[in-house]
Amino acid sequence: MKKTKVSIIGGSGYLAAELLRNLLSREDVEILRVSSKDHIGKNIGEVNRSFWGLSEVILEDIPPCECAAGADIVFLAMPHVVTAQVAMELFDLDVRIIDLSGDFRLKDLNDYTQYYADQHPCPERLGSFVYGMPELYAQQIKTAKHVANPGCFATCIATSLLPLANAGHMHKSAVRIVALTGSSGSGVHPQMGNHHAVRTNNLKAYKVFNHQHTPEIVQTLTAAGASEVKLDFVPVSAPLSRGMMSITQLDMPVGVSEDELRLMYEDYYQSFPLISVLPKGVAPEVVAIKNSARIEIGIDVSEMHSDGSKTLCVTSVLDNLIKGGAGQAMQNFNLMTGHDNNYKLDPLGMWP
Repeated sequence: MKKTKVSIIGGSGYLAAELLRNLLSREDVEILRVSSKDHIGKNIGEVNRSFWGLSEVILEDIPPCECAAGADIVFLAMPHVVTAQVAMELFDLDVRIIDLSGDFRLKDLNDYTQYYADQHPCPERLGSFVYGMPELYAQQIKTAKHVANPGCFATCIATSLLPLANAGHMHKSAVRIVALTGSSGSGVHPQMGNHHAVRTNNLKAYKVFNHQHTPEIVQTLTAAGASEVKLDFVPVSAPLSRGMMSITQLDMPVGVSEDELRLMYEDYYQSFPLISVLPKGVAPEVVAIKNSARIEIGIDVSEMHSDGSKTLCVTSVLDNLIKGGAGQAMQNFNLMTGHDNNYKLDPLGMWP
């Protein structure tokens, strides 16, 4: 069997752990190297205990070009800005890149400097990466050299609205979103905002109307067919380790029934078995998809308001580390290596 040779740069975080959890079980993959700035010289089983005794992979502090040498595909699993600086050392190599940071998702430099950092290390590369959302760009991902993996909130929210945008029902839409996320989305290093003592038994809104995934969501919906969307997004820190729920409200499209809307969603996602559009009266739950690459989408329509309008509410849930991160990166890896997007990603969530 011909194996795809893979390296990971940034190998000690939660997303790298999820990548390794998938890659180690694949007979068609050979892991060449995993580089890191933390836990140098340690076996990955010492850093992520779920791998104890299962692999000889050692975390190495080596230059990006050395880590990528001989690899077919390199995963970049580092914070923004740092990732772009590393990527610059790889662009001239004959290696394909899947980037899990936010450095190459956006096309507009002004969006990047407003939401991520004052400067981009290589602004000329913005727009050169294929956006790694299989539900929108599957064909482009298959042949891409460089793929920018979507953000977790952007994935949860955009997938809940793609069928509407595709059908032409999001022109000048006012979209109101509240989305809750687990603490693992803040990364492996403890911070004041995600310390267990302040996170447990607590809910807290943060980056209200100013989250960095906002322009990414608008960009994605526009690419799917939306236009002039006004999006208000309120993220909420939830007392979960992993898991995410988005609750999106907008005006119900005129002339479309709830049954027609549900059929529209089912048709759009019929080629994506990891996404379930739930029947009427069944609500998405984080526990149903936790530890899986799956998404559940629920659709509800209000009673008619006094002005004759109705409100559409679309609820979506996913695991922020898997479908919201490394699992989606594996979907992109699958497409880039000739497989269906859901190959080896079928395991169910863990209930409860």
